[in-house]
Amino acid sequence: MVNLIWVAMTIIGFVFAMVNGTMDEVNKAVFDGGKQAVTICIGLVSVLVFWLGLMKIAEESGLLKLFSKLFQPFLSLLFPRIPKDHPAFGYILSNMVANLFGLGNAATPLGIKAMEQLKKLNKDSQEASDEMITFLTLNTSAITLIPTTVIGIRMAYNSNNPTEIVGVTILAQIVSFIGGLMINSYFARKRKRKGGK
Repeated sequence: MVNLIWVAMTIIGFVFAMVNGTMDEVNKAVFDGGKQAVTICIGLVSVLVFWLGLMKIAEESGLLKLFSKLFQPFLSLLFPRIPKDHPAFGYILSNMVANLFGLGNAATPLGIKAMEQLKKLNKDSQEASDEMITFLTLNTSAITLIPTTVIGIRMAYNSNNPTEIVGVTILAQIVSFIGGLMINSYFARKRKRKGGK
């Protein structure tokens, strides 16, 4: 559906440009946009490679295991129906740590794996369980210590101080994280009262 919307918007844009005689401006925007996209991608790749390297070092040094142990009691409260030794916990923890370091691209496959495990626990039901919804809330409103993608974009556009947004970003994420968990908890209780999962 989203693909159809994008295609429709593109066609409408081209038709509108042809009717108004602004195709030259559209062509210029397409090429300029492509050039900017490549520049931004190269900037982001360098930042992501750096932090993925640090993530690998953290994994090899045992820092990720330490983070996992720190998060375990917190996650046990959020996901009481997941057995402690279940693989879903490992994927959820890895996803959270990757998000914590601003590695959204690395967190995505871990999140997909976590959802697959949660779906198995949900007996492959077509309806999302409370655990799946809670994990989605955690993943969407995750706290990031270092927003590498935003810093990379700011660096690509020659910001004087690309890291100045870190403090404000963390504060905004803490508010969204707490708000997300509160809303999730409210609706989870409401579903239980109605006899849901």
